[in-house]
Amino acid sequence: MDGGESEMNYMEEEVIARPTTTRILCCECGVSIEPNPVNMCVGCVRSRVDITEGIPKTNQLFMCKFCDRYLQPPNGWIFAAPESKELLSLCLKRMKTTLTKLRLTDAAFIWTEPHCKRLKVKLTVQKEVLAGAILQQVFVVEFTVYNQMCDDCRRAEAKDFWRACVQVRQKCEFKKTMFYLEQLVLKHKAHVNTTGVKPVATGIDFFYPKLQDARKLVDFINGALPSRYQYAQELVTHDTKNNTYDYKHTFCIELVPICKDNVVCLPKKAAQQLGNMPQILVCFRVSSVVSLIDPMTGQTADVSSQVYFREPFEALAQSKQLVEFYVIDVEPVNVERTAGHGHISNKHEVADVWVMRSNEVGVAGADSIYTRTHLGHLLKPGDTVMGFDIRNCNANNRIFDEMPQDKVPDVVLVKKVFSRVMRQRRRKWKLHRLAEGGGNILPETASLENDYEAFLEDLEDDPVLRENVNIYKDPRKMAMAVETDDEDEDLPSAPTLQEMLDDLHLDDEPMPEAEADE
Repeated sequence: MDGGESEMNYMEEEVIARPTTTRILCCECGVSIEPNPVNMCVGCVRSRVDITEGIPKTNQLFMCKFCDRYLQPPNGWIFAAPESKELLSLCLKRMKTTLTKLRLTDAAFIWTEPHCKRLKVKLTVQKEVLAGAILQQVFVVEFTVYNQMCDDCRRAEAKDFWRACVQVRQKCEFKKTMFYLEQLVLKHKAHVNTTGVKPVATGIDFFYPKLQDARKLVDFINGALPSRYQYAQELVTHDTKNNTYDYKHTFCIELVPICKDNVVCLPKKAAQQLGNMPQILVCFRVSSVVSLIDPMTGQTADVSSQVYFREPFEALAQSKQLVEFYVIDVEPVNVERTAGHGHISNKHEVADVWVMRSNEVGVAGADSIYTRTHLGHLLKPGDTVMGFDIRNCNANNRIFDEMPQDKVPDVVLVKKVFSRVMRQRRRKWKLHRLAEGGGNILPETASLENDYEAFLEDLEDDPVLRENVNIYKDPRKMAMAVETDDEDEDLPSAPTLQEMLDDLHLDDEPMPEAEADE
């Protein structure tokens, strides 16, 4: 009996200790619910009150199909990746005016097909209703994406709009430097933001919609080639009420008018500053500096853009003024450092050479000409070489006229002549062009084709120059079995397979029927 009474007391104590919740019946449907300010269940409250009433369940966005940017009213355009927080923020801003009386607690995207031009956003909102009760509701808003061209793309499509223009000019007949600049621009993609590229007689014009993009190209060219530039601006429109100005900006870049294989005549002061070199030199490379070499001693010097424009000099002879000579005899010599104190080239060899004009070979009474050259590592008796015949030239150069005649050589040899046909047969590579479709940005002429072929030969001759150029495999020539009978020809080494890049082709080939059925 005592045990039963103790058990009963324990159960009563346990019941008293448990918290009790008072429940009531819904005044509408009679469902048992917890007490709330309106004494109604959630279903009945929602049937009476819709807090999303007045909020449009559909909306619209505008996207530029050319640059994939979205319109941010009133006239801004922003980049937003699919289902990104930037795109979600843009969608909520479109609904900002309709959500002023609600409290937004959550927002997220619902997945849709990327190409359906539809965006679905799930929103969770709260609002106080019916005597202080807070109601939470979830609904979906569907955004339709419409195409609309932005102002920048519209101006780019017009092909005649530009805010900044970069004019690249070089006052010389040969276009080797322009071809080299074209390859540098392609490799470093310095032309991606241009609205147009226009060739002119003495250079190239690059048009940009933004001033900062033009400045980037100017800095790139000044660092890649010896040059200087001038800046000018033109007032287009002026709003006196808002005090706003609209300008067009122009940068004119002047490249050094010296090309590879030019014979130059330096001022006496400039020659002394470069290591006490002679005044008549040969240009063997143009990169970020103008590289010159003394054919008598093999001494080299680099002329920067600052040094050149402080003491400018002109070319005595360009490639089209060179004469072909026939090599009679070659005798290597050991040159001692006597006059100059600069760097001696290790890739060239000084030699005494006896030559005569190719058109005088076999003519009775033709004289041979003695000269010293830096091409001793290439020349041998029977070769042909291009050179500048100074004794029979009519040079219109003030610095050259003031030189003592005993310091002027009779002939300056510039480069050895190789078989162009054999070179074209061995060439299994190609270059990309700046114009669309692989065309040329410069005017198409027969002389320009010869200049471009000479530029390709320079790339084969100079490995240092090839380092700054993207060279691609030519599938058509790679597949051809070329018969090489040039064992006796001392042709320069062509680019190796490691230097060549695979050309990218994005061709959509049709799927075979068997694979399609699977």
